[in-house]
Amino acid sequence: MQNFTSTDVAVLVLELLPAAALGLAGERVAKAAQRWPRSVRLYLPVIFALPYVLVASTHQLFSWPWFALYACLPLIVAALLTSAAAVDPEQRGSWQDAVILLVLGLAVDLRWFETAWPAGLAGMGKLLLVDAALYGFVIIRQLRGTGFDFHFRWSDWKSGLRELVFFAPIVIALGLALGFLHPHPNIPKPSMILTWAYIFIFIAVPEELFFRAWVQNLLERRLESRLDPDFARKTALVITSVLFGLSHFNKRFVHFNWRYVVLATIAGIFYGRAWRENRRVPASAIAHTTVDAIWSFWF
Repeated sequence: MQNFTSTDVAVLVLELLPAAALGLAGERVAKAAQRWPRSVRLYLPVIFALPYVLVASTHQLFSWPWFALYACLPLIVAALLTSAAAVDPEQRGSWQDAVILLVLGLAVDLRWFETAWPAGLAGMGKLLLVDAALYGFVIIRQLRGTGFDFHFRWSDWKSGLRELVFFAPIVIALGLALGFLHPHPNIPKPSMILTWAYIFIFIAVPEELFFRAWVQNLLERRLESRLDPDFARKTALVITSVLFGLSHFNKRFVHFNWRYVVLATIAGIFYGRAWRENRRVPASAIAHTTVDAIWSFWF
């Protein structure tokens, strides 16, 4: 954060605006976008390269190859999801959906694009990818049942905190037994509220959007077309949780962190249950955020 300039702060706000708009008025924005010319819908995502241009130029790191990547990738996402919407109107999941999620997931998890950004600001590159994917899935694909809606409801807190109560004893006991968790007493402070909010916005929401609203949602739809619906939902939950666990293999360690993978996989079950109850990203994000906050505060 010490590397932030005023331009970086402005860019960060700019990157958060699309997510805020789509989280608060996604359906209305998507309907309005359908009145735009097709070429506008397809080529508008090139503006998502603007954050890279502004930040990289400010820090004297601008590179034409990186600019080409950030200009073209959102266009490719939009084009593929336009094709997916045409060939898969039932939204049961297509190869285009799978390719986009695979590439974006690996890009973030393996840190493919981090060298394009100044030290400490790579998270802005991840937000850029979130914006591009949101545009594609909300505006172009109009994927249903994601629950990316931030008009908070009491049920979001109820579902999220209930899963936290179920999950916390398991993960704390197992984490201590595996030597992954190490208790450290910490007196509650007002700053903890800011920490919770930071985790919610920059960690939990993007991860829950990816794994629950997109991966688990599309897996459910695909499997329900072939299996008993209840079994399909349970299978999608398990598969998504395993993928979520594996995405943590390199977190905080340079080698394969199997303990983190195991604990994150178990966590994914409970986050997925919170999302699935009412198909609400805020519910799973509340559970996710509070688990991470407890870990940050006391373990």
